[in-house]
Amino acid sequence: MQAFLSGRRLAATLSCAAIAVATAFAASGDGASRAVPDLLAQPAQANVRAASSLQLSVSRAGKRLVSVGERGLVLLSDDDGRSWRQAKQVPVSVALTQVQFVSDSLGWAVGHSGVVLHSADGGETWQLQLDGMKAATLVADAARAKAADGDTAAAKQLREAEALVQDGPDKPFLGLHFADASRGWIVGAYGLALATADGGKTWQSLVGRIPNPGGKHLYAVREEGGRLLLAGEQGTLVRSGDGGASFQRLVTPYTGTFFGALEVAGGGLLAYGLRGNVWRSSDGGASWSRIELAQAVTLSAALKLADGAVLLADESGRLLRGDAAASRFTPLAGGLPTGLTSLAQAADGALVVSGARGVSRADPAILAAAATPAAVATPATPNAEAQK
Repeated sequence: MQAFLSGRRLAATLSCAAIAVATAFAASGDGASRAVPDLLAQPAQANVRAASSLQLSVSRAGKRLVSVGERGLVLLSDDDGRSWRQAKQVPVSVALTQVQFVSDSLGWAVGHSGVVLHSADGGETWQLQLDGMKAATLVADAARAKAADGDTAAAKQLREAEALVQDGPDKPFLGLHFADASRGWIVGAYGLALATADGGKTWQSLVGRIPNPGGKHLYAVREEGGRLLLAGEQGTLVRSGDGGASFQRLVTPYTGTFFGALEVAGGGLLAYGLRGNVWRSSDGGASWSRIELAQAVTLSAALKLADGAVLLADESGRLLRGDAAASRFTPLAGGLPTGLTSLAQAADGALVVSGARGVSRADPAILAAAATPAAVATPATPNAEAQK
């Protein structure tokens, strides 16, 4: 399996949002692999340039904003994104790829080396709940139990899981979602997926439960009303209607990478990814329409605004505002920094953006100024362009 893993190319290297993925596999050479445990054991260091460092995700924690990024750097803002300071204590120095809070105090972050961090004080301090070695062992134990029960598919899963254990803690988690203080899901490279029902104290493997042949990378997971949506490479979209007890694969005309998917008003689904691909379904994923955008630039982030609108952002810094049903999108006047990775809306309505040059703030007015006519969804017509 090691040869298989090292031979695969990450679709996400085409996206700034996937810097977290690409660098995770840069440490595959001799010597570099031995550094992984050191990064897991080394707390994040104070950095005078932290506010301008690579940041990969930003989230609201009540009125506070919390951003995470390279080298375990966690930034906090208590003035709606106007100024930032480092968290007091982060136990690792690996890159953190996503953060989410369910209240003003309780939050989680995931990242390289399979880490899951938890904060109970609004991001001031963090505790390590899981690392890549423990995660791989959980996946292997689950596959071993299935094999012992006579599951014919479990033998292959067990071989792959045991290879994960042998590889060590080098596989990143790339997405997470917590529905509340107890229920959460995390996904990552090579199809890694785990769930918790006790706030991260214990985790259960979902790897054998998700229809993901070949262990494609999973970049995002979202939950709403007990319904889960997972997005990943090679057109991977997976849905669960029962909180993760079972999963079904959704088939779209697009076979490139999706970096995210979300439910929109009216029961619709929206998925976005490489080269300006945005696809919408109004029938639960049975059929899809492509929303044609003027620029074939990778969509790296999406956000539901406080007024119900849907906001998309691409790597060039362009913003596109859609109605609540995501049936049409209008580019907004005024650009953001290039290489953006995540969006959040501050308590005062401002837009806060993480990216390659840190975290920045845009006043609420930027969310209302239209620049060009709207792009609308059109029925899918299979062609070569749709496969990009």
